[in-house]
Amino acid sequence: MALNNTYDARLLAQETTVGAGLQLLVLALLGTAIGMGPAGWLTGLAFALATWAVLTRALRRSRPRSFGPANRVTLGRAILVGGVTALVADSFESSPPVSLLVGLTAVALILDGVDGKVARHTGTSTALGARFDMEVDAFLILVLSVYVSMSLGPWVLLIGTMRYAFVAAARVLPWLNAALPHSMARKTVAALQGIVLLVAGAGIMPLEGNAAAVLLALASLIWSFGRDITWLYRHRHPVEERAQETERAQETERVQETERVLEQERVLEQEQQVRDGVRELVEA
Repeated sequence: MALNNTYDARLLAQETTVGAGLQLLVLALLGTAIGMGPAGWLTGLAFALATWAVLTRALRRSRPRSFGPANRVTLGRAILVGGVTALVADSFESSPPVSLLVGLTAVALILDGVDGKVARHTGTSTALGARFDMEVDAFLILVLSVYVSMSLGPWVLLIGTMRYAFVAAARVLPWLNAALPHSMARKTVAALQGIVLLVAGAGIMPLEGNAAAVLLALASLIWSFGRDITWLYRHRHPVEERAQETERAQETERVQETERVLEQERVLEQEQQVRDGVRELVEA
């Protein structure tokens, strides 16, 4: 789709609808290939519906001129993640073909480095695209941690849930929402999680080797989050001051709006009194 100069909800809706359709096609192919059970089907369908709904809502709020080639790559990754999610859910009932699970995951991880390059090359980088990419990454790590935890133990879930715990904490502590400086170490640690979980899920190493690798990945993730939280805490005062200024500005705006409403009511009351006075004079 060519870049437009105006927001076109219909064209953007077509993009998300096509993505949902492709997700259903992938689920149908997986169901035919492995005889996927109800858990896999229901989870895959829930993922497709949630992705369509959340992405549609985000597009309506941000109103971009075009969906963009980078977002199409990310949407393709999301479709693969939906397939992985269905396979992991199905694994609670029967063991899925490991080669299929690993193949889908590997392609999704490889494409993680493509959408950003496409966005920069085409000049279509947006906040929505960056958030979309981040959420797809985070959910894939969560799904992989669930799968690996079935063989190594529930402690592996710390890898998948740590980012969501950080987001939840940021709702209570606004200073956690501040922008972090660029860090190659942070990106490396994030990429390491998917690779290690993929290798552990593939079962190509002994159980002890998988446990050691995943534990190392978890330790690096804790270090990365700890470093970022420490930096945010040390720089929290400017963030809190901006939040307080915003709150004061909003309160001032509310007071001014109330005063305007009261003034309008006073003017209307005075006009009514004038009309009543004129009517009494006429009747007299």
